[in-house]
Amino acid sequence: MVSIIRRDPFRTLGALHEQLNRMFEDSFFRIPREDSALTAWSPDVDIYETEHELVLRADLPDLTEKDIDIRIENNMLTIRGERKFEKNVSEDSYLRMERSYGAFSRSFSLPNTVNTDQIKADYRNGVLTVNLPKREESKPKQVKVTVSSNGK
Repeated sequence: MVSIIRRDPFRTLGALHEQLNRMFEDSFFRIPREDSALTAWSPDVDIYETEHELVLRADLPDLTEKDIDIRIENNMLTIRGERKFEKNVSEDSYLRMERSYGAFSRSFSLPNTVNTDQIKADYRNGVLTVNLPKREESKPKQVKVTVSSNGK
């Protein structure tokens, strides 16, 4: 007598899907170590382009202008700073500490189209905005072409 075995190809696919979900949950939703609040941190940055400039926006809460250092060297924009731990509250008094403190540094390679002599930065409400204007020759140009009929 011959046994008939039913195969379900989607069952193994479902098991693989479950394993991948567990792997991502373990990676992204892991509880941080207790000392993670006092380790180095990296501010979140958005960069977008307009017709005339590139704009970089970085979240730098609890800093002052003097805590932020912006430099350009060899077409590399570097933003450095440090968020200091509040000394008026002892570390033992905290019940939960999720924010990171310490020095940070972010570097971005600039395209040759940026006019490094005209870069401006503004810091308001915990957000640093760096305006990187484009060189005139790199801005889009529109040329009107006249069309003639029969080569005239």
